[in-house]
Order: sequence, then structure tokens, then C-alpha cells
Amino acid sequence: MPASPRSRHRRAAVIAVSFAAACGLLSGAAPGAEAGASSVRLNQIQAMATHNSYHRELAFAEKEVQRRTDAGFWNLEYSHASLPAQFEDQRVRGIELDVFPDPEGGLYSRPLVRRDAGLGPLTDPEYGRPGFKVLHWADHDYGTNCVSLRVCLRQVMGWSTARGGHVPVPVLLELKRTDPAMEAQGGAKSPPWTTGLLDALDEQIRSVVGASRMVTPDDVRVPGRTLEQSVLERGWPSLRRSRGKLMFLMDNQDQALQDAYRAGGRPNLEGRVLFTNSRPGRPDAAFVGWNDPTGANEAVIRSMVEKGYFVRTRSDVPFTEAASGDTSRLRAALASGAQMISTDFPVTGLAARDGSDYTARLPGGLTVRCDPVNAPGDCRAAHLEP
Repeated sequence: MPASPRSRHRRAAVIAVSFAAACGLLSGAAPGAEAGASSVRLNQIQAMATHNSYHRELAFAEKEVQRRTDAGFWNLEYSHASLPAQFEDQRVRGIELDVFPDPEGGLYSRPLVRRDAGLGPLTDPEYGRPGFKVLHWADHDYGTNCVSLRVCLRQVMGWSTARGGHVPVPVLLELKRTDPAMEAQGGAKSPPWTTGLLDALDEQIRSVVGASRMVTPDDVRVPGRTLEQSVLERGWPSLRRSRGKLMFLMDNQDQALQDAYRAGGRPNLEGRVLFTNSRPGRPDAAFVGWNDPTGANEAVIRSMVEKGYFVRTRSDVPFTEAASGDTSRLRAALASGAQMISTDFPVTGLAARDGSDYTARLPGGLTVRCDPVNAPGDCRAAHLEP
């Protein structure tokens, strides 16, 4: 008996949906985006990130105060574009945010440097809201392109949703406290990073990003195995499953802080959002921060990448490469296979004030490339991001 028109239409719809799924259309990937990346995992690609991605220089009057009171003030003379502009215009695929706890709100709204420059309190209402603030150095170098972690992540998610199908973006968080010297002068005094505050940090990230848009330790760990065993034996999630997602990394190596994050029976970061900055041999070892890729460190990073760890390194330090134009550190970082390479100079022109055209980019102007150390043979850079 011939199929009814309604049955034929249902069959056609099923076939269309199956075809779309096979092409990646339903996950936001462009047609053919997975054709040259079918076996690629999220740790088998390499991209540039920015260091202190939020940082903005202060007003001239405040910079005069910095000049008088801080012998290393020149270390603060750099500014980044907004986070969405870095992602879209500068081909950045990783950021770093410095986070200060502010559970009551308003703790960082009256920086000493503004007081000493004859300026009033900060007026952005976000400073008064409880949560977590994003800045470099409380009371001395507070300039930021997004005041709070909540605002920063909303900006990232706005770009991510509009962009669609991008490779997973690592977000490196350095959990900071106020400077005792500034506290002694009457500046802000941050509360300690307790397990309770770290719980609140996880919850704020979840409230903005959502579980479906993150890669967490629970997504990587195999039941019955440690987190380290899981990444070394089974590996990380596939690029296909990780598109459009963020992964959060803890920059701090402070063992007391990491212990507080692993407290409550979480040696493998069970239920946590952040991957700790660990070292091989520990149960929580999946992410490793190794900032210097030069000399023997290049081989150290390469070995960790080969084994399965996700590594972050730096292509430049303020402002040696910017002054000299030397790219040897950048070349070592690229060759090491570190998946996340952080720079203060993602585009031409930012180093001009320091005397060069130094720029840290992937070869060929790519946004992301197949990792030179561990990418599979079928990886094609043109197919990594639509």
C-alpha cells in the first residue's frame, strides 16, 4: 500500500534532520566543519590567548600617582580591547581574568590611587553589587574593561552565542587578594579564599554560563579513575562535543588554596567548575600552567602535551619582547605544543609604544591550528572553526 503524504513528509523530515546532524548544522558548526577534524580532541588544537585580558590603563592623574609611588609602574602601561573585540577582531581564543572576592559589595569602589589623584569614588553600579570583581591590583591598578566576573562572563557568552561553533575557549582565573601594603594605608582588605567562597565562585560561573556550555572535570573523568588517569588513558572530549563551550582553569599554584577547592572529598575535582593548576602525578592533574617555554622548558611542555595534559604557557613577558621585537620565546611556545599561549600583544600596534612591531600570532594568521605535537593525522586547520 503506498505511503500516505503525511508518512512521506515524516520520513523526509527524519532524513533531513539526520543529514543536518551529520553535517554539524544542528550543533552550530558550518557544513563540512568536522570533515577534517573528526577525530580531533579539545587538547589537540593550539590557539593564542591574552594575558590579563581585562586590563586597562588608568587616567593620567592616576598614572602620575603610580609613577611617584611605584618603581615598576611601567609594567602597568598596557590596555586590552573589550573581550568580544578580542575574540572577534583579534582572533583570540583564550582569556585570563584576575578575580577578587567581594561578598558584601562595594569593597573596591574607593581605590587609594584615585583618592591620591584627587578623584572621587568609582561610580559604576557594578562595584556596589556583591560577587567577584575583576582587576589587577586593588587600590593601585584597578583599570578593567569589565568590572565584575558576572559582567565579563556575560560579554563572553554574548559573543559565544552569536559566533556559534567556535572551538572551546579556556578562561584562566587567577584568584587574588589585596596587597598588605595597601591595606596598611587604609585600602581594601579582601576576605580569605575559603571553601565557601570558592563554592560561591563556582555557582556564579554556573549561573552565567550554564552546565551545557562548559567543559568541567566531571566531563573528563572516567568513573573509577582519577582525573589524571582519565586524561592520560582515555583523553579529553572531542572537539565536536566541545564546540561553543568554555573551560575554566585556576592559575594559582598555592597549595592551601587548591586544598580548599578540593576539600569535602573532591580529590579529583568532583562537582567542581575549575581545573586546578596541578602537576603530573597528582589525582587532579589535567591542566598544567608552565609559563616559560624557553630552553629546556620547551621539551618539558612537549612531553606533557604528548602524554595528554592541557598546558598554558606565555609567548612574552612585559615588556621584553615588545621592546626588542624578539620572537624566539613565541617560537618556543608554538613548538612546545602548549594548547593555550598567552600574550599581551595579539595584534600589530600594541607594542609600538615600546619600540617594536612585536605581535604574537599563529603562523599564517590562523585563529586556531592543529597542535604541532599531538594532533591526529586527519586534522586540518581549515576545518577546526567555521
